[in-house]
Amino acid sequence: MADRLGRVVEVRGSDGAPPYVVEFEDGHRREIFPGPDCHLEPRSTWTLGHP
Repeated sequence: MADRLGRVVEVRGSDGAPPYVVEFEDGHRREIFPGPDCHLEPRSTWTLGHP
């Protein structure tokens, strides 16, 4: 699967745990459980569409 950039818009687990609802660059949203190849960064380090 190709790399994709998105932002977490909702945390559904307790204490900040997954699942997360992620909004991707094309506007669609999906609930995800990040795997070991997922990289999460604080919002302050990037802008959607411009990593």
